[in-house]
Amino acid sequence: MAFNELRAIATFVKAVELGSLRQAATAQAITPQAASQALAQLEGHLGVRLIHRTTRRLSLTEEGQQFLDAAQPGLATLQRALHGARRGRDEIAGPLRIVATRSLMLPVLWPVLAEFCERHPDIEPDVQLDDRLGNWVEDRVDVGFRAGTPPADGVISRRLFPLQLVVCATPAYLARYGTPRHIDDLAQHRCSGFRHPATNKVMPWEFKVGAEIVARDFAPVLCTNDVELEANAVLSGHAIGQLVGVTAAPLVRSGQLVPVLTEHVAEHLSLYLYYGSRIAQPARVRAFIDLVVERVAGNAAYFLEPHELKPRRKLKASGS
Repeated sequence: MAFNELRAIATFVKAVELGSLRQAATAQAITPQAASQALAQLEGHLGVRLIHRTTRRLSLTEEGQQFLDAAQPGLATLQRALHGARRGRDEIAGPLRIVATRSLMLPVLWPVLAEFCERHPDIEPDVQLDDRLGNWVEDRVDVGFRAGTPPADGVISRRLFPLQLVVCATPAYLARYGTPRHIDDLAQHRCSGFRHPATNKVMPWEFKVGAEIVARDFAPVLCTNDVELEANAVLSGHAIGQLVGVTAAPLVRSGQLVPVLTEHVAEHLSLYLYYGSRIAQPARVRAFIDLVVERVAGNAAYFLEPHELKPRRKLKASGS
């Protein structure tokens, strides 16, 4: 059924209910001419006269009464459905489908989601942890988060903060094995390796060299697809690692880790928020996006600032 046919049926029903086509027009916020035209189009479409019209009153024809009896229940059901959809659009309640990068959900996004649920207890989060960008339409995603490069065309994205790649180690590791001064020095160090959960490939280390990003492979003494495990291996002094800024920043600020090769920290990757459309977003989705942007976008808790990446005092290797 075309939308204009639905409007014509609603005009017909309202005119019978109020006893006046002019009053039906006022109730539906249309002109009397538009109401009259809608009724005429409906009668033309059906091929029967529904209402006898005079200047003073309306009366149903036999066909009009039959059509009214048949149309009223379905129209009422449809109007309830439309009202429910509009209410769902405006209420901050119901399901909120989120897909996020596994490694960033707990440290970055969970505090925001927990605050959002505290504010709006009728929200029902449905969180899928996935390191790939799936089909947001088929997956019925409301809001997604992607680490790396901007999502492909077809979604709206916003950069939240840079994902720095920071080479760091414990003071004890650097005292024992020495501090690398150049990228090539890392070939002689005990490097950790990160295996991408989606591809199962060991990721190269990436560095900023001038205006370029260069990738280097180092033989790992430990390899894992879990960010937390890699960080623990570095914290134990077992390895030197290239950690993402979200992980590295609090550990550097607490003094547990020391950043090295800071002039080569790469920032070409970022955390992105993405969603399908700015139009007709439910209130719950709009409100969650707004809170994420307020709490996360540009938040220096998740990356090291320039003054924190200045060269540190040299640590001597043991025995030197």
